[in-house]
Amino acid sequence: MKPISRDEDRMWEEHLYREEPDADFTLKVMQKLDGVSMESGEDQHPFEKKSMRTHWMRRTGIAAAAVVILAGGAWFAFERTAEPAQPAVNAVDRLPLPNIPVPEALKYSYFADDYKRLKPLGLVVNPDININDQGYTLKIEDVLVDRSHMVMTMQQTTPDGLGLSRLLSEMGRIHVTDVEGRQVASLARDTRTKGSVTERLIFQLHDEIPDQVIVRGELRNLNMGSYYDYEKRSYEDRDVTVDWSFQFKIDMTQAKSLAVENSMDNTYTTPEGLKLDMTQLVRTPNGTRLDLNVSLDDELRAKVDEDWANDMDIMYHIEIPETNEYRIFNGNRPDTREAKFRLRDLSELNQNGGQLKLSETWDPTLVTVDAKNIRFVLDGYTIPVREEKSVGVDLDKMRKDAEFYTYVLRFEQFGDEVLFSKYNYWPVQQSLKLPERNYEGTSSLVLEGVGTFQNDINGDQWVAIDHEGKEYPVEVMGTTNQPNKNEEYIVSDLRLIIHGYKKENGTKFTLKRTAVNREYRDVNWEVNLPSYDSLPWLK
Repeated sequence: MKPISRDEDRMWEEHLYREEPDADFTLKVMQKLDGVSMESGEDQHPFEKKSMRTHWMRRTGIAAAAVVILAGGAWFAFERTAEPAQPAVNAVDRLPLPNIPVPEALKYSYFADDYKRLKPLGLVVNPDININDQGYTLKIEDVLVDRSHMVMTMQQTTPDGLGLSRLLSEMGRIHVTDVEGRQVASLARDTRTKGSVTERLIFQLHDEIPDQVIVRGELRNLNMGSYYDYEKRSYEDRDVTVDWSFQFKIDMTQAKSLAVENSMDNTYTTPEGLKLDMTQLVRTPNGTRLDLNVSLDDELRAKVDEDWANDMDIMYHIEIPETNEYRIFNGNRPDTREAKFRLRDLSELNQNGGQLKLSETWDPTLVTVDAKNIRFVLDGYTIPVREEKSVGVDLDKMRKDAEFYTYVLRFEQFGDEVLFSKYNYWPVQQSLKLPERNYEGTSSLVLEGVGTFQNDINGDQWVAIDHEGKEYPVEVMGTTNQPNKNEEYIVSDLRLIIHGYKKENGTKFTLKRTAVNREYRDVNWEVNLPSYDSLPWLK
């Protein structure tokens, strides 16, 4: 098994209730017919896992680093057999999309349908940016704009005509402002585009939007990747300096007129002290956006990891009775999915009583944009909690016990159980690049066993401590399939790699789990979302 980079995600239809053809399947068929490569389907955000697919997950802790590699569903809000059967879900996005040509840069991406929805409404802007510096070319065409988001495609090519998508470090040098230079949009994420693809940027527009916005880029440095320097006998990064500065203006009056905004004031606090405030619902031709603020009371904040806002997530479903729509979001059941666009704004966290601003935008293929009766139902949430628990490990005893028992070491916490059966020393390459740590040699201790988890494995942090008090980072690896009937997911080939711990370090040490991504389901909150009188783009 080889880990891949981290992504927030693909959207999956709810297979148990769907009637319409699978959009992902359609894209694959089109790709086969035309022989064109699709965007990477792998996710760089392992936090959102999907069933029937293998995802490799990586997290770095404070005292330790952990990597969890999983495949399959991991969270059920409830057991299907315990609930009345849900009615079949009708196809959504009921208005047929216009049969218009789609630019090549968007044709085989998930934005082809977005283009078809927005182009006839005058919500596609072509700034006609074409910059060539030393043979390195930047093109910006067909910017998709609605009241909620702006999607900008940046086509980047090298002198030999190859595509380039290595501007990640430069993303902070692209700004969307008003004419006076004030920021009016924040970088959001498209959950359907995976990997480190940076040529297509999603900006979520703020609540107050001027009639004219300025998009300005000051791109200078291109990282061309690593090459082998035969003189130095090492790999070196190759950087190229270019002048890819650009600026263009977008008239937002049409986008603002073709939207419906409803302010909200719905608040709920969970028994553990997590507070959710719904602030706004925005409908556009390209999706429905729900804005929430998330904050913690003092007691819960004292328990959580300092980076809780990066890793916490809410699980919920929405119900639309009149169209028989039932959609589950952000969970890990096989029939779950993610919002189309997501924004996680941390800018207010450092203030007193700071809060996380969270936005979820649902695609019209998942949630009908003209639905009047939408019910939001909270199913649960996950949040990283600092909670240490340890178990003493005696390798000599494990070896002796293994002659009589299948599993010789047990670890239990918060309903999670890990049973270790054996150990070995593997010639493991260092896969974690942690600052101020140096692992000499390549052989590390590996504990092997089976894990049964009620909580989200993502976010687990482990550390091993030898008899002298020295800490060793732990990398967790394994695969999992569908959750069992008890809503637990099983890692049948669990491996804990204790980096740097060798035979000479001794046979006794302490294995400690320092943080758990706790899953809470003791919630009770339903909200009927605002309706509307008319949708301007349907007139």
